[in-house]
Amino acid sequence: MKQFEDVHEFALRAEPILSTREDVHSLFLGVLHAIKAGRYENPFMATIEVGGEVLALFQMTPPHPLNLIFTDIDRLEECMDLLIRKIVEIEIEISSIISLKPWAFLFAEKWEAKTGMTHKLLMDQGIYRLDNVNESLKDSPGSWRFADKDDCPLIEKWYSLFEEDAGLPSTAKEDVEKRVASFVEQQEVFMWEHNGKVVSMMKKARPSNHGVTVSFVFTPREERKKGYARTLVTAGTKELLKEYKFCVLYTDLMNRTSNKIYQEIGYQQIANSVQFGFIAK
Repeated sequence: MKQFEDVHEFALRAEPILSTREDVHSLFLGVLHAIKAGRYENPFMATIEVGGEVLALFQMTPPHPLNLIFTDIDRLEECMDLLIRKIVEIEIEISSIISLKPWAFLFAEKWEAKTGMTHKLLMDQGIYRLDNVNESLKDSPGSWRFADKDDCPLIEKWYSLFEEDAGLPSTAKEDVEKRVASFVEQQEVFMWEHNGKVVSMMKKARPSNHGVTVSFVFTPREERKKGYARTLVTAGTKELLKEYKFCVLYTDLMNRTSNKIYQEIGYQQIANSVQFGFIAK
């Protein structure tokens, strides 16, 4: 396993592989771009290579999960064993991983056997892609606009509620404020407004050469079941497709309602991603 300190050197090895499936590898690719932009400190970046051929890619920005990609299925077990052995040897702290379902389950099984830690399913996610919006859907009343500075307090509140709904760890208030200010400044947040009241939101995230991710779709409880989220995601996706070839989003597969809504818009599942957390027995 080769570990990298220089993100640009790592990107030279990783990006040719990631670009072959920008949609499936959108999370890895988006985080890599963020590392290049200086938004993360002390990232872990590594490859497994044989004869100049990259067999696996690994990336982690603590406290976020370790992301795993393998390119040679015939050597998967060999690469997985090497990865786990090296992580233990160099004492890298791993609290969670995220990867395509078969790879995540194999890592969890081997990590538990090696370390004695137990794994817990944190998220069972569908990765969806859309190239064309379903134009036949009926819109909910209202209109979309980009968020501005006056929206920041509301977005900060919804950010925390979104984490609570998704079962995610709570982000510190000062960090939420910084992130939201950056989102708004970069014109990444879409708001749906009806009768002068903001009733739903979504966010643009992790742009790549040809695609972009839709994330942070949130409607407060009192405004749900009125079609606002579906209409906003439809409108926001249309706007993003003016600049990008396709849009990607991650869904909680346990939430049948949201999965149904995204499929109605035109999103189609292309992969299954799993996040596991690890705890000592």
